Amino acid sequence: MGVLEGRVCAITGAGNGIGRQHALLFASEGAKVVVNDLGGSTDGTGADVSAAQAVVDEIVAAGGEAVANTSDIATWDGAKSLIDQAVDTYGQLDVLVNNAGILRDGFIHQIDEQAWDLVVKVHLKGHFSTLRHATDHWRARSKAGETVNGAVINTASGSGTFLPNPGQANYGAAKAAIAALTLVASNELIRLGVRCNAIAPVARTRLTEDVPGPVGAMFAKPEDPDAFDPMDPANVSPLVAFLATEDCPINGKMFAVQGGQIAECTGWEVQDGLTSDEPWTVASVAAGLGSPITA
Repeated sequence: MGVLEGRVCAITGAGNGIGRQHALLFASEGAKVVVNDLGGSTDGTGADVSAAQAVVDEIVAAGGEAVANTSDIATWDGAKSLIDQAVDTYGQLDVLVNNAGILRDGFIHQIDEQAWDLVVKVHLKGHFSTLRHATDHWRARSKAGETVNGAVINTASGSGTFLPNPGQANYGAAKAAIAALTLVASNELIRLGVRCNAIAPVARTRLTEDVPGPVGAMFAKPEDPDAFDPMDPANVSPLVAFLATEDCPINGKMFAVQGGQIAECTGWEVQDGLTSDEPWTVASVAAGLGSPITA
């Protein structure tokens, strides 16, 4: 019996990359999986309904249970349809894994309104929209007297949090917001019996395989096919599966994860600062921060 036996899990962006590995592992551990993927390109254009179905077919062929969902979770109705399908198909939802995302990189002077809006929409609104509709489901069950044991795993990033990446103002801002959303949700949803955590993964996916230069080189496959591949996206999924289990006690955390490394991330901290018994002046602030005004 798998560690996720009978758990109903909805996973967004599960047609490729990290999301696909989540779906395959969850199903192999006994979960009933709703595989969501619009099938768009890495920049958010186009759609291909076969991506989600191909993962479902792979799961079913291995003896697991899964259904495909091709809704656009960056829309309110699309996100609702994903949650509704999980409940209609399997009777309830236990786990939500928000993984779907796109890239439209560029330095700040290159990012236009569309590139900003679409990246923030897919990542931040996509995470919130599915979370909102899943919360409605969990609240209804809780109000009906049922004991809920739910889990949400969001996908943040080092970009915008502990490793801000030039050229990703839109992506980094959305990912940092997802980390904050996770903390707020963890405080709100625990009263319903739902834990909320986040990961900041590093792996070889469609979003990273074309990165140029030395950074891109770290995502290359090992020359020895039998060697450990730290950038294999499958390395990320065991942590996510653990966070999705019924007995996992962790709530309100974010973990940096890649092959061979898992580390808890800490957020903003208020350090020792300036104090004054008198109103601040520009000069006193400057002096206190070590840059006295001399003119």
